[in-house]
Amino acid sequence: MIQVSKVKTTPPGEFATEYQKDVYGVLEKLGIEFTRVDNEPAVTMEDCVAIDAALSVKTVKTLLLCNRQKTKFYLFITEGDKPFVTKDFGHKLEISRVSFAPAECLGDMLGCEVGSTTVLTLHRNVEHKIQLVIDKAILKEEYYGCTDSTTTSYMRIKTEDLIGRYIPFSQHKAIYID
Repeated sequence: MIQVSKVKTTPPGEFATEYQKDVYGVLEKLGIEFTRVDNEPAVTMEDCVAIDAALSVKTVKTLLLCNRQKTKFYLFITEGDKPFVTKDFGHKLEISRVSFAPAECLGDMLGCEVGSTTVLTLHRNVEHKIQLVIDKAILKEEYYGCTDSTTTSYMRIKTEDLIGRYIPFSQHKAIYID
């Protein structure tokens, strides 16, 4: 099990990346409160067990997907313990084939690396090349748990702040699916 710090309510003293600094700046600008932890690198949902316990939240699974031609991209947010089936996802959105986007697309489009994908960098996608897709099950949770765009810091915010403040700020429209 990975090591996790005590819960904090302030941004990191030093930021690992400009994207991480931007995430906290946007949260401050929007008046979104958070709690967070620092941790050893967490890349898989299994790594998030100790993080979830510390933050009293279920960390979401956030995937960047694309069509076969790599012309349409989808940021899909679902429950961390829910299996992802590309065929089912494609069927719900009427897409013939969908796959994981190449790792370089994470960096180019969201400023993230594998394991640190987060909706909290979606506002940087000003060309709106990414369609946000949210599993409706996420809406049932009071809190939303995710990375801050690094693999070494995770946070908890209110789901209503994500839906009511951050997503409108990002200027993206979400598609909600079961």
